[in-house]
Amino acid sequence: MKSRTSRLRRWAWIHKWSSLLCTVFLLVICVTGLPLLFAEQIEGWLDPHVYEAVAAGTPPASLDRMAATAQARYPGQVITSVFLDDDEPQTIVSMAPSWAQAEADRRSEHYLRFDSRTGRLLEGSKPAAEQRLSFLDIMLALHRDLFIDLPGELFLGFMGLLFVVAIVSGVVLYAPFMRKLEFGTVRRTRSTQTRWLDLHNLLGVVTVAWAFVVGATGVINELSTPLFGLWQMTDVKAMLQPWQGKSPPPPAELTSVNGALLTAHRAVPGMTITSIDYPGSAFGSPHHYLLWAKGSSPLRSRMFSPILVDARSGALTMVVKMPWYLRALEISRPLHFGDYGGMPLRILWALLDVVTIVVLGSGLYLWMSRRRSPVDRRLVELDAAAGQLVMKRDPWAATSPQR
Repeated sequence: MKSRTSRLRRWAWIHKWSSLLCTVFLLVICVTGLPLLFAEQIEGWLDPHVYEAVAAGTPPASLDRMAATAQARYPGQVITSVFLDDDEPQTIVSMAPSWAQAEADRRSEHYLRFDSRTGRLLEGSKPAAEQRLSFLDIMLALHRDLFIDLPGELFLGFMGLLFVVAIVSGVVLYAPFMRKLEFGTVRRTRSTQTRWLDLHNLLGVVTVAWAFVVGATGVINELSTPLFGLWQMTDVKAMLQPWQGKSPPPPAELTSVNGALLTAHRAVPGMTITSIDYPGSAFGSPHHYLLWAKGSSPLRSRMFSPILVDARSGALTMVVKMPWYLRALEISRPLHFGDYGGMPLRILWALLDVVTIVVLGSGLYLWMSRRRSPVDRRLVELDAAAGQLVMKRDPWAATSPQR
């Protein structure tokens, strides 16, 4: 019994410090995650897009026409990518003064937004560096990296790992701490601190499965940058070996981007092409259009397949097989964001997020209390119970140093 109590003390120490170290940052993540769950709805409310009516079944406009309009509007600049929105009838063409400037500072890019059905230019933007951050931009930056890019991503990933440790240690502690009490008991006649401890335990154990899944998938998501970097340095580098030493095609020699899109559609029937990186992009190949296709079902909508199309000939080079660690990253995303089950699942995710905020806040309150905490008192009670059990079994055990 004594050794069991000692183990509980170790688990209590692990739970206390893993929780304390991550709580403030987890609160930031949970609070910023709430509006991000409804980002599409909030964005549509803050910046509504109005489109002209067209006849049903109107085929999409040619990407070549949109690219030509963009180049005519900004001669001398380069097109870096094309985004094909599958939620709204819009196509967004991103541009930069040069590839060198785009690589040095991604905020030098700007975009032109087209109606994907008519090809009409709807609006253009200033470079990102000259734009004010929107509410959702601020929420996303705080949620993802605290405005400090890769170091922030890795730091929040570590905080998420501590959160997972806190969850596991909390589960280990729950049963012995609530022994002789019915599940879910909140002792309302006891002190305020004890009531908050019971509420903390109850809400924590009720949401434990959800919190563990969201915490673990959040850790995986924070590793996306180094994981994609690893993929580029290994698999992508090996794939591009046949083109090593060859000069990339100049803009005048690029084949039709619309032709590349049709080639990709034939290569992955039933999938949706969402974006096209032009040759020269840091995320792709200097010799190919890199097209990203996603699954059509809600659960597979975050599982992507890259397609390489030769930028000179327009021929299909390959449909790239993603490595297991990037597949694990993609599978984790719908579980983390809760966006594969429509609005009902998002509402459920939001409610569980609010409950987690209460769990984190109550844990912080219990630690900040100056008096001996209920956790410490409970451990003392367990120590006393252990001593009484030993006395019942052997009344000489507590007094005889030889036993």
